[in-house]
Amino acid sequence: MDARTLAATLEDFLANSTNAIVVEDGEVLFELATTRYSIAGGDRNKCHIHLWSEERNTVRQVVEIEHRNGTLRLKVQQFGRRQPHILEIFPSGDRRTASGKKGGRAAYQRIFERALLRHFPLHKIAKLGSTMDLEHSISPVYARALLRHGKSSLTALGIGRDETQASIDASLTFGLLWLEHCRKQEALRGVVEGLHLFVPPGTSSVIRARAAHLDHRAAKFRICELDEASGDVTEFDLDGLVNLETRLVRCVDEGRARERFTSAIARMRAMVPECASVVLSPAEISFRWRGLEFARARIVHTGGLRSSEEIVFGAGANQTVLDESTEGQFRELTRRLTASRRAENPLQKRDALWRMSPERWLESAVLGDITSLDSHFDAAHVYSQVPAFAAGDRAMIDVLAATRERRLAVIELKASEDMHLVLQGLDYWARVHWHHQRKEFAKFGYFDGRELSPDSPLLVLVAPALQVHPATDTLLRYLSPKIDFVLLGVDERWRDGVRVVFRKRREDLR
Repeated sequence: MDARTLAATLEDFLANSTNAIVVEDGEVLFELATTRYSIAGGDRNKCHIHLWSEERNTVRQVVEIEHRNGTLRLKVQQFGRRQPHILEIFPSGDRRTASGKKGGRAAYQRIFERALLRHFPLHKIAKLGSTMDLEHSISPVYARALLRHGKSSLTALGIGRDETQASIDASLTFGLLWLEHCRKQEALRGVVEGLHLFVPPGTSSVIRARAAHLDHRAAKFRICELDEASGDVTEFDLDGLVNLETRLVRCVDEGRARERFTSAIARMRAMVPECASVVLSPAEISFRWRGLEFARARIVHTGGLRSSEEIVFGAGANQTVLDESTEGQFRELTRRLTASRRAENPLQKRDALWRMSPERWLESAVLGDITSLDSHFDAAHVYSQVPAFAAGDRAMIDVLAATRERRLAVIELKASEDMHLVLQGLDYWARVHWHHQRKEFAKFGYFDGRELSPDSPLLVLVAPALQVHPATDTLLRYLSPKIDFVLLGVDERWRDGVRVVFRKRREDLR
């Protein structure tokens, strides 16, 4: 590969691996979630990757790139070392080999089986396994079982302590699919009463928050923590709402922030007309083109009580200070960005900038006209990426809005097929509902401080019509009847404008 191709490959991989880790000589150097990086691929036909965090600063020349089992292996040259060596980028924190994962999951299945026999002494295990089931979207990460007692039975699903927290948080989705599959298989034999979910100790808070808002008349749900060393099982009560670890951040005064950055906004719009300026805090504003950030303006302290305005640029985590020496580089970046990130780009399948952050692109299209989803939305009060929620590995809700009747709406967006759309949306709905019950939105300055309708929030799930996962309807049926939801399928050509092609509510799923 030439330097530009190496750089484009790196940019594409890192843009879609926000939880990746960087490993060199067996040591984890960086976690991408807390790391900044820049990639240069045009200087003397050499590709360099620069990574920096609060702990370290590293620059490597990339010589070759190899994809292997989802991992990016880079042959790199380090200044001062004659021989190149390998730097690996893993898409998640799980660095086990394929054989290591298989062996670890087989060992967990044996522990899981013993725990089931002790916890359900009157039941017999009719099915037990952890193989991949593509037909029913069941992952091999999870051990699963069907236990029978007379004509009644129950399902169980477990996940070991060596798996990632993201996989643990996703276990309820797979558990519901396993429950539905077993109910269909056992329809003529008897009743499958419900689901028992087994997770490692101290990891169940997100799952319990979600399970509390399922339809407990449709099935019995139990969340258990299994200690693999002792075999002890702790079962949690889901009758009441769990204590949510969530806080609401005061709404930023956007008018004052934009006034503070008047010159920066004018400068960016002179270079990139119609770019979006998004207020992140009183001291920072983001500039985006079709959802992709390309620059930030911020207030920096220069010593004592003095401060100044600084503009940094770069897509994603790239950050370079914009000054006279870098303005040419910035103009080239924005030229590439605006040329690539347009709906009719003929090279879209090969263009990394076009493919980056599709959900942010969809979000920007929705924010541009929230009434394209429903004419009842109030276009004057829409908030994106609200920094108020600590759910799993995500900390922001996509869009928070309200109808003209002042009813809250939680909008979760997916630009591609994702089976976790429903429960991730439920996760955010639960937190909005929690704050809404305490009347905190008006108190913290949202919706101009106006009192909102006491009705519970509306959950709105949005995805391209042909990209809605087949499991979505099944998962929606298990939501509590107290949750008013709507699934919106939008036209696949949403980059040209958002158009709803179908709507599904609870009554449409019966």
